[in-house]
Amino acid sequence: MGKNLEHQFSVLVREIRKEHVGNGPKEISTRFVGNWAISEMIGNLTNVEKFMITSDQGKQMVHEARTKMVKEIYKRLDVVDKFEALMGAKVVRLFSDINIEEDIAMTVFVFDKPLDRKDN
Repeated sequence: MGKNLEHQFSVLVREIRKEHVGNGPKEISTRFVGNWAISEMIGNLTNVEKFMITSDQGKQMVHEARTKMVKEIYKRLDVVDKFEALMGAKVVRLFSDINIEEDIAMTVFVFDKPLDRKDN
């Protein structure tokens, strides 16, 4: 599974974020390592969120909302089904966080089998 599948995975992440959050990241890259798909996203915050993070309370609110919202999105069966269909593997776990100051988010999708081998 090569760069093309990593690109398709990134496109799917962007589409889902855009659909459920209102905007997708400006840049996204995905790498497969074992049974992990690691997506790094740059440029996630909306203009309102950028204004909110000028205070410590705003930073905390945006961080909490972003991490909780992303985790809720990926609990949706229709969303999970799209990733599983693309990868031919089941999603078993997800980890997500965002660095508000740098506007960089990372999401790690854990699948039930290795993704970086051609013989899957």
